[in-house]
Amino acid sequence: MKPLIKALPYVLAALVLAGCGTTGGIQDEGQQPIVDDQSTLGGATGQDGAGAQTSGLQGPGGIDMQTLNDPASLLSKRVLYFDFDSSKINEEERAIVTAHAGFLANNPAARMTLEGHADERGTREYNIGLGERRALAVRQLLLFMGARDDQIQTISYGEEKPASLGHDESSWRLNRRVEILYEGL
Repeated sequence: MKPLIKALPYVLAALVLAGCGTTGGIQDEGQQPIVDDQSTLGGATGQDGAGAQTSGLQGPGGIDMQTLNDPASLLSKRVLYFDFDSSKINEEERAIVTAHAGFLANNPAARMTLEGHADERGTREYNIGLGERRALAVRQLLLFMGARDDQIQTISYGEEKPASLGHDESSWRLNRRVEILYEGL
C-alpha cells in the first residue's frame, strides 16, 4: 500500500500534464482559409479611386447605422417621456417603440440598452423602481412587437442622471424618460 501512496503524486502530475496537451488537428492542406474581402464596401472601386462610392455606415453584424441617425426616421428618436409617477407608454411614444421593434426584428445583431429615469420627486429607492418599471414597460412592448430577448438590456438610474437640473415641471417632464441606446453608436 505504501508504494502506491508514494507513486500517487507522480500519477497525478502525469494526468495533469496529459490534460494540458493540445488536441488541435492538422489543417487539411486542401482546405482554403475563408477570407471575407470587404475592400469595396464604402470605399474606392478602382485602382486610382475613380468611381468611388459610399454606402451607409455598417455597424457590427452589417447593421445599417445610418438608418438610426436619419432625422426623418422615427428611429432617430431615442427618448420616450412619461407622465408623473407612471410607467404607461403614451400613444405618441408607441410609434417610436414600434419603429425600434421593427429595426431590432430586421437586424438580429443589433443590441440596445434601455435606461429608465425619474424626476427628483419621491425617495431615491422609489425612483430607482419607477425608472426600472419604465424601462421594463418599453422592453415588454419591444418584445411583443418582434424584438428578441437577448437584444435588450435594461438599467434604472432613477433620479441620478437628470436631463434637466431645474426644479419645476418643465425640468421634471424631461427627466421622466427612457433612453434607447444602441451598441456601436
